[in-house]
Amino acid sequence: MGKTMSEKILAHAAGQDTVSADDIFWVKIDKAMMDDILGPRLEIADRLKEIGGKVWDPDKVIIISDHYTPPANEKQANIVKYTREWAKENGCEHYYEFDGPCHQVMVEKGHVLPGEIVVGTDSHTCMYGALAAFGTGIGSTEMAGVLATGQTWLKVPQTVKVEWNGALAPLVMAKDVSLKSIGTVGHAGATYKTIEYCGSTIRGLPMDERLCITNMAVEAGAKAGLIGYDEITAQYLAERGIKGSFEWVNPDADAGYCASFAFDAAALKPQIACPHEVDNVCDIESLEKVELQQVYIGSCTGGRITDIETAAKILKGKKVAKGVRLLVSPASKDVYSQCLKAGLFEILADAGAVVMAATCGACLGVHSGVLGEGESCISTTNRNFWGRMGSKSSNVYLASPASAAASAIVGRIVDPRTI
Repeated sequence: MGKTMSEKILAHAAGQDTVSADDIFWVKIDKAMMDDILGPRLEIADRLKEIGGKVWDPDKVIIISDHYTPPANEKQANIVKYTREWAKENGCEHYYEFDGPCHQVMVEKGHVLPGEIVVGTDSHTCMYGALAAFGTGIGSTEMAGVLATGQTWLKVPQTVKVEWNGALAPLVMAKDVSLKSIGTVGHAGATYKTIEYCGSTIRGLPMDERLCITNMAVEAGAKAGLIGYDEITAQYLAERGIKGSFEWVNPDADAGYCASFAFDAAALKPQIACPHEVDNVCDIESLEKVELQQVYIGSCTGGRITDIETAAKILKGKKVAKGVRLLVSPASKDVYSQCLKAGLFEILADAGAVVMAATCGACLGVHSGVLGEGESCISTTNRNFWGRMGSKSSNVYLASPASAAASAIVGRIVDPRTI
């Protein structure tokens, strides 16, 4: 029987000719990423000192302050300060601050390559699978071990195949593909498994949209979300000055899967995830009576240039509904610059949007965009858990940038195809 992408990547990292699902191996780590909120403090820095370890390879450690930038209070400012100083003291020159959410920065700066194993202290590290890399989140204690040794143990995941074929209808986006997939697989349906996304629909998506899909694989419980290497991947890497032979990072035609799901993209309608679970998904047209106080377009899931362009096209010449605040946060400083050059911010501002810094602040409810009691928000982010963006009595609905922009105009949740 052939091999899945996970089996190929983990065999390479373990120095084995072949591995199979459920095998356990020590593997070499290619890159380790930490952010400020779960970065080099407390459990990580202290445990590293306890074992007398130094960072095994500072060039392979990337540290990004994104959740608490800009800091909203003294505590957050001190955490960012400590993170910055720790990176310098330990020779980690790949330190970024005010560059945007960590996952977007990682791929933009060329820190993720096909076939690599990349671990991070954030659950959405699985986003790197869009570049055919095995990205996965780990805990603080495990990260301390990785920093000291450059290794960790992993069980080879079983793999769930999610296949999408056909062309998406206008105003149906990757976020809709992702939500429909999660709603079908279930929030625990892929626990400690890899999701391989494949089919003509996936192959036809630009990298911006692929990143959205793999980012949310963990919302189905997945250890990793993977898309095979192809010309889209090669082009994205080439734009960053990276070339190489990565064709091997694809599943074999006869690879074995523990489960398979098949979808018709042409039949897909805009989707929405209702509070308070990401798999609580339905067609957005069935939920058009929910009034909104906030609309958020941004994050490492929904704030890339493709997302903001889509929102700007819908909002051009229109106005945000009275009583609704529309917040837009680009996924990185680079995306911010692209939006400036393209005149997108002017369109959004004329419509009544508030453009914010590239930050994780609103997504986590730690600053900028916190919801009050009883408020409802439609968001392009990746989670809608109870109290995620502020008050525990607030409600967060997840949808695409197209759906979010259209809803901002009407002041309630709406199918973007009606605008």
